[in-house]
Amino acid sequence: MDRLMSIVSDIFIGVLNMSLISSLVILAVIVLRLILRRAPHVITCLLWSIVGVRLMLPIGFECILSLVPSAEPISAEIALSPEPKINSGIEAIDRIVNPAMASLAPAAGDSANPLQVILPAAAAVWIIGIAAMLIYALISYLRISRRVAMSIPGDEHDTRVRICDGISSPFILGIFKPLIYLPSDIGAEERELVLSHERAHLSRLDHVWKPLAYLVLAVHWFNPLCWLGYILFCRDIEAACDERVIKNFDLDEKCRYSQALLDENTVRRVPAVCPLAFGEIGVKERVKNVLNYKKPAFWV
Repeated sequence: MDRLMSIVSDIFIGVLNMSLISSLVILAVIVLRLILRRAPHVITCLLWSIVGVRLMLPIGFECILSLVPSAEPISAEIALSPEPKINSGIEAIDRIVNPAMASLAPAAGDSANPLQVILPAAAAVWIIGIAAMLIYALISYLRISRRVAMSIPGDEHDTRVRICDGISSPFILGIFKPLIYLPSDIGAEERELVLSHERAHLSRLDHVWKPLAYLVLAVHWFNPLCWLGYILFCRDIEAACDERVIKNFDLDEKCRYSQALLDENTVRRVPAVCPLAFGEIGVKERVKNVLNYKKPAFWV
């Protein structure tokens, strides 16, 4: 058991290092997102992919030009160190954090370093948090799957479209064989707008990227910046799909699309973890973007 906890603690330290380095990458993307707010949202989605890779990459690279010059801010041997400290490579951060770390140094006569107790306990909490998030995702998926079990084909030309009485809003569900589910009472005009949006999701493989992003978030659930990044990423993939659908719309068509977003936002939402639901996320901002959208110039 002690050997197992030691391995888990080492993995946890590795995740802490990835999360610490990625936090600055997230902040950088948030700043770039503001600077590039006039640019197509597909660009910000690509920026979030950099964050995702960094959060999953266990190998760091030391570089003086990097956001975090040190590849290992938290040493794997920190629990055994008589003077625990971090080495981010950024002096200002080290000056703030290391005095607090000094309080965890072992006192004379102690039988064990306090971090030898704290780290395994923190690692156990980390594992419990991951399990809780994955269980929540599984329960959400099973609940929504049960609700659409009695769906019927909804488009003779597209086998991916299903009609269901048990839902109140359209969404995509599934990773390997994704299906578009529409409520049975959806209007004909709104139906075409919704299908255009959901098919844009499928062509962009968003039904894969969103669950993958959630899995990454589950590993780094303790990092508030990862939650912020996940929320903004979900907003950006929705905005990117909106832009793909409306890129050739006139003002009247944009108004009808915006109204469809508002109408779908008034009904009860499906769980955000599982499906990509039309009108689910950031509707106010999306409507504003749709109405103000202008096809970007080539240089943008």
